Amino acid sequence: MKALKNQKTAVLRKEIRKNLFFYLLPIPGIICLILFSYLPMAGLYVVFERYTYQGGLFGSEFVGLQNFKFFFRSIDDALRATRNTLIINGFNIVFGTIVNVSLAIAINEIGNKWFRKVTQSVMLFPHFISWIVVGMISITLFDESKGLLNHFLQALGGEPVSWYSNAALWWPILILTSVWKGAGYGSIVYFCALTGFDQSLYEAAEIDGANRWQRITKITLPLLKPTIIIMFLLNVGGILFGSVDQIMGMTNLNPLLLETTDTIATFVYRSAILNGQFESASAITLYQSIFGFLLVMGANGLVKKFDPDYALF
Repeated sequence: MKALKNQKTAVLRKEIRKNLFFYLLPIPGIICLILFSYLPMAGLYVVFERYTYQGGLFGSEFVGLQNFKFFFRSIDDALRATRNTLIINGFNIVFGTIVNVSLAIAINEIGNKWFRKVTQSVMLFPHFISWIVVGMISITLFDESKGLLNHFLQALGGEPVSWYSNAALWWPILILTSVWKGAGYGSIVYFCALTGFDQSLYEAAEIDGANRWQRITKITLPLLKPTIIIMFLLNVGGILFGSVDQIMGMTNLNPLLLETTDTIATFVYRSAILNGQFESASAITLYQSIFGFLLVMGANGLVKKFDPDYALF
């Protein structure tokens, strides 16, 4: 038994010496993960206490689950914020995936390499635009008296629209702007996957008489299926984490629009951060994380049930 153990140890040492560089390569990432992801988890203790600056993290009064009452005290507001978050982020994931995959395939079909590189660079530009700048652009478009869209509607004989007082219009606006802003960056993963496909499959299909659309539907999309499912599962985990900077930049937390723009993240900002109630904000964030984890587990379970090969675990 001891000889077998020594043999395994010798094999392990030989393996480490042989691939030392590859064992050292992930160490910086592991250190960053521990420092910025695991050690800050000690701060979750603030969720269960009435935090004061004098008492600090471990000296403040322990109150159990009292901080969660902050969010669920007004059940209508809590349900509204959860509903808006799920709808905005859910449609963003669905439409974003469709647009990202379509753009990646379209770029891959471009034969001119120079034009392809220029197109990719232009598509990435919106990702680096601040939501504050997007908010200024939205004012230029949606302003009731001077907005370009209302001028266009009036030129066609229509009536101006009160964009900033009609909450029903802002679900599609937020979804479309979010998809537009992330389309170029989001398509990179799918484009990288496309470049790794075996080109002989396309050549054989072309010889057999398959046109471009048939090659996309019969070869490209089936090969992209694992990547699409994995990215979808990863995005589901963050479905409750709404973009505060997007909503603040585009609506400035307009009270008239809160019926459709008040997400969990903005609810935390309005009700907790502005009032200095860090423990309540932390409680809601923990609720988001647990709910997101359950969604990922549920989505992964469904994928595993229908096709185990594409599940995350």
